[in-house]
Amino acid sequence: MNSSIKLEPRVAAILGALVADAASLGLHWLYDPARIAQIEKSKGLVFLQPDASDYAGVSGYFAHGRKQAGDSSAYGELCLLMLRHIARHGGFYRTDYQAEYRSYFGPGGGYHGYIDSPTRLTLQTLLPLKPEDFPLESGADDDQFAALAALPAIVAAHNESQDALKAKIEQAVRLTNNNDTAVAAAQYAGCALLAILQGQSIGQALSDALSCAGEKLAPLVEEALQTGMLDSAAAAKRFGSACHVLEGLPVIAHIARYAPDYRTAIEENIRVGGDSCGRSIMLGAIMAAYTAQQNGQIASIPLEWAARYHKLSIAADACVQLRHQ
Repeated sequence: MNSSIKLEPRVAAILGALVADAASLGLHWLYDPARIAQIEKSKGLVFLQPDASDYAGVSGYFAHGRKQAGDSSAYGELCLLMLRHIARHGGFYRTDYQAEYRSYFGPGGGYHGYIDSPTRLTLQTLLPLKPEDFPLESGADDDQFAALAALPAIVAAHNESQDALKAKIEQAVRLTNNNDTAVAAAQYAGCALLAILQGQSIGQALSDALSCAGEKLAPLVEEALQTGMLDSAAAAKRFGSACHVLEGLPVIAHIARYAPDYRTAIEENIRVGGDSCGRSIMLGAIMAAYTAQQNGQIASIPLEWAARYHKLSIAADACVQLRHQ
């Protein structure tokens, strides 16, 4: 019996990102594939309780000691924040979003967890200011994966041209990552997801969007797409598994191009190690959106995975609002 859930493609893109992030949290920032393989044999891969002993004696950073299995990383929280913003306001409004970002991630806010460098520096910019004084570019000069975290909601809600989407993405990314490489990476990923939602295959979308990727990223992604078979370990060894988009996006593209389904893609991404949550946002969005787009097929987000994501009801309510806009 197939226990995956059928979703409209835009909703699948959003929930695919959020569920993939939560599924990856337990082994996030563990950089030792051999240790991950040992853990998989004894405990599995997805929705694991973060455990400091898993990181002992190997390369990694244990950041989620206060979190429980089913919680989101900061990337997932940022993705959900943008989703709720667009659902509430009917679109993306910069100053309102910056105020909501500051309120949620700042002191006394609802977010509890690790604060990365882009978030910390963005908050330092926003905290002393009145909303009317928020700058157009409040983000850090940083190319880490926070730059891609809000994309699934932005792309899913978009109904204009590719050029209009690129402009919207640049505005949103520079609020947290005021960095040209981060912007180009986000525009590439966003344009690829938009093409998939418009009916293109994953391979075609990832190739066609290279024109949006910029001169640093484009040759790396092009190389990652040319391997001919799924080999995530080799991709990670070639491009890297850390938090920077020039490392992670080629790995995302490689797995998305060659993985047969959502479950396989997310599990392979976790096996790679490193910033698995950072990669999971766009990987989950792409894989779920594509499968949902195929006529007669069932969307490949496993029901048991979706049920374990702690904020599923919040995300689902926001998706309902989004669909009615």
